[in-house]
Order: sequence, then C-alpha cells, then structure tokens
Amino acid sequence: MKYLTVLPLCISLSASVALAGCTAVRDEFAGRQKEAPVAQIKLHKMVSMLDSSQYSTIAMPLQSPQSLPLPLFESNTEKYQLLTAHLPIDPVKTPLSTFSTDVDTASFSNVRRFISRGVLPPVDAVRTEEIVNYFDYHYAAPTQENQTVKLAYELSSSPWNPKAKLLKVSLQAKKYQNTKGSNLVFLIDVSGSMASKNKLPLLKKSLNLLTKGLKSNDCIAIVAYAGNANVVLNVTSGNAKQKIRQAIDDLRAGGSTNGGDGLNIAYQLAAANFIKGGVNRILLATDGDFNVGMSNPSEMKKYIEKQRKTGIDLSVLGFGEGNYNDHLMEELSNAGNGNAAYIDSLQEAQKVLVDQVSATFRTVAYDAKIQLEFNPQVVASYRLLGYENRALADSDFVNDDKDAGEIGAGQSVTALYEIFYNGEESAIALRYQKNSSRKLDSAAELGFIKIRYKLGHNLPSKQYSLAIRQPSFVELGQSSDSFRFAAAAAAYAEKLRNSEYLRKFKWSQIIALASSAKGKDQYGYRSSFIQQLRLSENIE
Repeated sequence: MKYLTVLPLCISLSASVALAGCTAVRDEFAGRQKEAPVAQIKLHKMVSMLDSSQYSTIAMPLQSPQSLPLPLFESNTEKYQLLTAHLPIDPVKTPLSTFSTDVDTASFSNVRRFISRGVLPPVDAVRTEEIVNYFDYHYAAPTQENQTVKLAYELSSSPWNPKAKLLKVSLQAKKYQNTKGSNLVFLIDVSGSMASKNKLPLLKKSLNLLTKGLKSNDCIAIVAYAGNANVVLNVTSGNAKQKIRQAIDDLRAGGSTNGGDGLNIAYQLAAANFIKGGVNRILLATDGDFNVGMSNPSEMKKYIEKQRKTGIDLSVLGFGEGNYNDHLMEELSNAGNGNAAYIDSLQEAQKVLVDQVSATFRTVAYDAKIQLEFNPQVVASYRLLGYENRALADSDFVNDDKDAGEIGAGQSVTALYEIFYNGEESAIALRYQKNSSRKLDSAAELGFIKIRYKLGHNLPSKQYSLAIRQPSFVELGQSSDSFRFAAAAAAYAEKLRNSEYLRKFKWSQIIALASSAKGKDQYGYRSSFIQQLRLSENIE
C-alpha cells in the first residue's frame, strides 16, 4: 500500500540550552508551527504491533462471561506479554540470580480495573513485582552521604509453605529536592480511540492535577498527536497555570494514531529547553493503539533508546480498555529510562502525578541491577517471585552498557525469594532420579546480595553488597509489617496467576496476612488493597 509520509514539525535546536527555569521560551515555535506543511495522508494499518509470540491478545465473544475481561465489550484486543513463572532453582547448578529493578506500577491499577468490573484479570496482566512495588514500605533511607540507594534484607517463614523461608530484598532511594526545575513535554494521544470517558477526559483531569503543583522554574509544553502531530502549547512557565489548563481543556479526540510523529516533535521540544541538573522528561499519555507513523514498535523503541542518551527520559501513562496495549507501554517506558503507570481513576492520577511526583519524574539511580548468589551449603532451592521479564544474564550485571531499571527519588524496590534449606523437603520433585541430599551448614552464610547503579546516564556504576546471615531469621509473627504486607501482595499476585505453589493458601489467609500488617497507611492504599482482596475472593 502506498501512502505519503507525514512531515513532522521542524523545530530548531540551535538555541541555547536553558540552565534554569523557562529562560529558553521562544516565539519561533509558534511561528514554525503555522508554517509547517500539512501532508495529505492515506492512512495505513500496522502489519503487527508486536510479534505475536511475545504477547497475549484478549479477544473473546460476549457469551464467554467467565473468561471475558471486560463485559462492556463484545470483543477486545488488549495485549499483554506472555510470562512464564520462575521455577525453583538448585544453587549447585545455578548459584546466581540476576535481574533488573522494576518500579512500574501499571499492573496493579490495571488488575484493579478488572476486579472493579467483577472479573478476574488475564494471567499475563498480573506482574508480581508491580503488585508488590505499588506500596510504600517505609524503608529506612540511606544515611551515608555517598550512598544514594540503601540495600537491606529480611528473612522469615513463608506464609504459604511452613517448610520454606521467604527472603525480602529491599532498595530504598534517597529523597531529593528538585531546585533546578522540570522541563516536561506532555505527549498526548488525541486519536479517535481516546474518545471514551476513561481515556482522554480522564487524561485531561489527570494533567490538570499535575498542573496545580507546577512552579515558576518549570517548563511545560504540550504536543497532541492523531493523524499528524501539533504543538498545542509552546514552552510555557509553570506559573502560567490558566494558560496550561486551557490548552489541556481544548484537546479533542479524533483520527488515527501517529505516535512516531509526535515523538519526534516532543524530543525536539525537550532538547531545545534542556535544564542542566533538572528534570527533563516526556510524558506519553495514550492507550497504546498506534496505527500510523513509524513502521513498527521496534522502530519506535530504537528511536527512544537513541534519544535517552541525550538525558531526556520518557515515562508512559496508560489509559482505557478494550484496545489497551500493556506490553507496548512497558516496552516504550523501558526504552526511555522511564516508568509506566496505568491510570484507572483520578485517585490513581493523584498518587502518580501528585503524591509521588518526585519518584515519578526525578531519577536518582540509572541502570539499577540486583544479583544474588545463593550458598548451596545452606540453600536446596530458591525461587524468585516475579521479575520474569526483567531477567538478565549473569555477565550483564557488571556490563555498564547493558540497560536496566531506573529508581526515582524516594522510591523503593522490593524482591521476594522463596527458599528451601538443605534437609527440608525439596520443592523440586524428580521422577527418574533421586533428589540430591545436602546437609545444612548452620554456620554458613545463606547468600550474598550485590547491587549496581549509575548516578547519571553516562557515569560508571557504583556497586554495593550485603551478606545474608542465617541468624537474621525471625518467625513470621515477629517479622516487620513491611515484610508481611509485601508477602500478602506477592501472594495476591501469585494467586491471580494460578501459581501451583499457592494452591493451598486460601484467600482468607491472604486477607488476614495483609490486615495484620496494614501499619502506617497515610493515603489509604493498604486499606483499599484489603478491600480489593475481599472482592477478588468473591469473584473467584
């Protein structure tokens, strides 16, 4: 099929860099926008959004209510990456467990959307690490001046298997005050697929919440894209709130979805107004239903990966249902050194864009990786809960060129391992050979944790480590609230994923575990989660 290429808006990058605030606001953007040629487009459909082997597509008839994710749709084409749960691993054969950090929370709010409609989510919509990391666990912040991220662990009994132990590894980033200001470009999908009230109307309300917190040294620009892309708000100081709100309120949905054209313009705007030492970020808000522009998501990813080297990050806000492309949203945010959130309500927008805005926008640790070495003198098997699509080769841990996860200011990362000691019943049942029997060395270290991260895009990694000692073990009843609540969140995710390891663990036990560990709950997220657990039990 032949079609004309959309000509993107040309923006000069020759102007000086903004060192603080909106000193580089230029009238040339408006002038060039008026002069930009408009191409006549013959719309074309992407051949494929993603390789079908990499995602699961939900497309079911209305008469299948038990498996239908969204009862209001006769069919839907939501896309999720296929995930294969980790199996127990013998440390004699594989002593190292290496993975990238993940602070995305999109999976939690997306799961909540399904539950609130009275149906269980598709298994692949549930990412255990994102369910766990949705919550603030009030970890102790780093105290050393030269340490940005504090590493800690807690060891206790597994709530769902009395013969197993549960190891919680935690990272806590320092909080930082952004004194240089933020250079933000809102890249907003206004295509026809965004017309429903839980898409563009909710998106506009969400951005208005963010606008209230902007300061005079913040720079804001808005790019809207549908069949083509346009700058609807040239670079504006954060204290011009009425002007920003008016630009947001004037957005209307209609047309096809040319995300690639919008990306070009957004990165040009962000580069022209770069704030040295400040936040420089594009906020892509969409349902992910791109259908014109760059030829495929792989091309978009490569473009974003190239642009991240300039110090401009990209985060993604997902909206809507029916055609929501969860896999693509996660892929694009990973490529852009950003994070992915799914906005199912104005309350979630408040959490992401107001209550946790520093964590959302201010990155303090780049390419953060975790590697655990388990001691076979102690450990018979270990199993990582979640992080299936964050696994790294062991050699990638020390490879500074390997992309990994980012951690925001004041943000925490939690990972859980189920562990069997030597001499206890093995989690791996073999049919044709005997399980190797090893005696427990009660004096030996259980394992060794290492973390690596960069303080900037192009800086060398720093490495920190911590030994896991057996005497640190405490019974579940004596463990911290953060340990038990994280365990309850993980159990919830594993239960929704139909994990064979939690078949005997009842919903009532998960509810009791979470209730016993509610602890400090400033914004009510933990209380809401407990209510969600009760509703999930009744749906099943």
